[in-house]
Amino acid sequence: MRFFHKESENPVKSPLDKIPEEINMQRKEYSAGMTKFSFWFSEFKKVVQLQDSGKSLDDIKQMNQAENIFSATTPKRASQIFNVVSTRIKSLDPSFYRVFKQSDIANQKIIVLIAIMETDSLFFDFVYEVYREKLIIGMVELADSDLSIFFKNKQLQSEKVAKWTDHTLKTLGKSYKTVLTEAGVIDRSKSNRKILKPILDRSLEDCLIKNGMAVTLHALTGVR
Repeated sequence: MRFFHKESENPVKSPLDKIPEEINMQRKEYSAGMTKFSFWFSEFKKVVQLQDSGKSLDDIKQMNQAENIFSATTPKRASQIFNVVSTRIKSLDPSFYRVFKQSDIANQKIIVLIAIMETDSLFFDFVYEVYREKLIIGMVELADSDLSIFFKNKQLQSEKVAKWTDHTLKTLGKSYKTVLTEAGVIDRSKSNRKILKPILDRSLEDCLIKNGMAVTLHALTGVR
């Protein structure tokens, strides 16, 4: 099963629509699914390592069902982790995993963040429209109000997001902060989060450019 692959019947508008030729991801319907998902770095790394040893995703799925390789609390959770992580894995060109194996932990986490951006259009928009903009103008903190303004704007642009409850949006905002924290691009402060501009290895930058993902590179490094 692949997540987030239904195309929206009413395409949402964002600054990305002004530069579609630079976008390498197929736009997917906005989703609040991240409220149920985690960063899952170690799980992502395990799947990459198993694939490198010759295992297919089908093999890994069977291993997960038989051996609970992610140490999940329930079979349902184990299946969910595999489905989400495998979708993230498949969202990137195999060249990223050659870079992943050669990278330090910081850049490996950035690759996981990129995979999440590739599989979640709303989160991609947040990184591009909010995180990137803060880097560009030199603002050093990410506040809860930034999330609130972003979601309010999306509610005006998307009928689907407009139907989400305040509780859903609050939970989604917390999930976004958790993902960004686990990726190492904001700190763990309890109030406003300090923005930590990532330093990407040249090999990762080249991989993004070669795969037509300059917009993603710009989103993470604060380039117009």
